[in-house]
Amino acid sequence: MNELASKISASELEVMQVLWQGKGPMPIAAVRAALEGTHRWDASTVKTLLRRLCEKGAVAAEKREVFYYRPVLTREAYRNWSTCSLIDKVYRGSAKDLVASLVERAQLSAQDLEDLRAVLYPEGEGGRG
Repeated sequence: MNELASKISASELEVMQVLWQGKGPMPIAAVRAALEGTHRWDASTVKTLLRRLCEKGAVAAEKREVFYYRPVLTREAYRNWSTCSLIDKVYRGSAKDLVASLVERAQLSAQDLEDLRAVLYPEGEGGRG
């Protein structure tokens, strides 16, 4: 899935976001409607993006009265690849440096820090003083 995730363009990612938010396979009209608020893409652009995603194996199409599209690449798999890619490219493989950067720039709220503590120290295993 890493290789597949790396092939997704920014525009294709916008289409993937719509499919991930959907409640099942979606016809092109529903995909296009979901994108209308943020993009002025015509039907042929959306169709081209969906076709490319199908060719890459990130999306599957099923013919009913019209084609319905569903994601094959999961949001979690894409996020995992994206996070690893960011850490490798920007922080030279150091997740610690990424977190330190977020803390130094006050990008993490108090709730974010509590959530991280819960992940790092499940069942109260420490992390407090």
